[in-house]
Amino acid sequence: MYRYDNYDQTLVNERVAQFRGQVRRHLDGKLSDEEFRQLRLRNGLYYQLHAYMFRIAVPYGLFSSRQMHTLAHCARTYDRGYGHFTTRQNIQFNWPELEDVAKIMEELAKVQMHAIQTSGNVVRNVTADQYAGVAADELEDPRPYCEILRQWSTLHPEFCWLPRKFKIGVTGAAEDRAAIRLHDIGLELVSGENGEVGFKVFVGGGMGRTPIVGKVIREYLEKRHLLTYVEAVLRVYNQLGRRDDNNKARIKILVRSLGIKRFRKLVEAEWELSRDDGLELTTTEIERMQGFFAPPDYQAAGNGAAELEQQMAADPSFARWVKRNTRPHKVAGYRIAIVSVKAPGAPPGDLTDAQMDGIADLAERFSFGELRSTHEQNLVLADVAEGSLQALWEGLKALELATPNIGTLNDMICCPGLDFCALAKASTIPVAAQINEKFSDLDYLYDLGELKLKMSGCMNACGHHHVGHLGLLGVDKKGSEWYQITMGGSAGNDAALGRRIGPAIPIDGVADAIEKILVLYVELREEGERFVDTVRRTGIAPFKERVYADHP
Repeated sequence: MYRYDNYDQTLVNERVAQFRGQVRRHLDGKLSDEEFRQLRLRNGLYYQLHAYMFRIAVPYGLFSSRQMHTLAHCARTYDRGYGHFTTRQNIQFNWPELEDVAKIMEELAKVQMHAIQTSGNVVRNVTADQYAGVAADELEDPRPYCEILRQWSTLHPEFCWLPRKFKIGVTGAAEDRAAIRLHDIGLELVSGENGEVGFKVFVGGGMGRTPIVGKVIREYLEKRHLLTYVEAVLRVYNQLGRRDDNNKARIKILVRSLGIKRFRKLVEAEWELSRDDGLELTTTEIERMQGFFAPPDYQAAGNGAAELEQQMAADPSFARWVKRNTRPHKVAGYRIAIVSVKAPGAPPGDLTDAQMDGIADLAERFSFGELRSTHEQNLVLADVAEGSLQALWEGLKALELATPNIGTLNDMICCPGLDFCALAKASTIPVAAQINEKFSDLDYLYDLGELKLKMSGCMNACGHHHVGHLGLLGVDKKGSEWYQITMGGSAGNDAALGRRIGPAIPIDGVADAIEKILVLYVELREEGERFVDTVRRTGIAPFKERVYADHP
């Protein structure tokens, strides 16, 4: 993974000192609430419903075990003993005291972490495929380009006051696991006509109040032009994006209003003016950055595969976890292990300090000291030898992190909702508990197959409900909590927005409504058909009829 140089370390150290001074001035009455608000947001510090929330950047979702131990220490010392993993691959603490935030920042700086640009109208944390560098379907590792973009965009003087927040996602795999079509800019590594690898560029995607699937602005971009082209897109947006209406300020609104052809023409014209301004990526620089992401020292496969087969045959519970929570690795003898942060009885995406420490130890033992956070609020140990999987599983069981539910209904995305967020219209964590209680039979969940449930407590869509196979959106009705249901969405290669099936239902009826939908799905599905495929084939009408049969 990338290691800070002296410039990086100096920058984050100075930011800590700067923020400590800003807090002191605010508490002394020398900075008003609004003046301080602009400064704290630049450092990932929000004020939520009950307390401050501090969001920490995890570039492209990659941690070291040492960094995870530090996060555990901060959760234990300065928060309430846990952290929440977000759909942007970051982690946030929900209860820090204002006076302690600079102390947390200082602890983070010691392990090359920070919270710069995790909020505000800037380029946010650059995200990537959680299996980057190890996926069997990968053309090229996207992380070096994520890091190049991160360094270029951090404290960029021209783009520190954009019309609205700006998100970039990058993938190098055949399967889009980074939801690049739902980003302001999405980048896909592809082969050009001459066989050289470059980028396919998407623009204008996003969720929130106005969900839009991004459009292709350029089919092929040479690697050397990555920064100049992204800069041209941002410059056009910075000049023309709306600043009079926060709900219409994202680049997706600009692209939609101009049309992709007109927007492309403006970007190309801007690019022609600036492409030779010295930002071209050299082969030497790309190779230097790739050196930070060199593969670890994989050992020969040996008899790991045979040993794994014997262990699975001897222990059905272990076999079930391997089948559900591991994925193929590009190196023979290794597997990608997914750690479910969706145990029944725990809020989705939350880890205790003890669990953070425990999984950091497991990463040290079994995955070269590295781990990743995912868009779906889970964790990944990317480089586990097949012969070590059972020992890893035993360690995860002791931490209550071995739930074999990846890809099932209960592997749901869930924002913090009304329990924490001042913007939320409805609670989400109690709904997640309601669903877990209703659908506790794993064999039933396995029979249902892949089913992505995504839930947001408000229209800001932090839970990505628009692109869930099943989406849940919390709404307020005269002081009561209700939920709208959407169906048929996807964030992958077949990216699509779900369609609302009808009026909102009371919060205590959500699990019952989902049960009706799933019973009908089982009746309608064809052999081998996923839930989302059945919905797209049949349309939502039969599901709407079933859900509202008793409520004309």
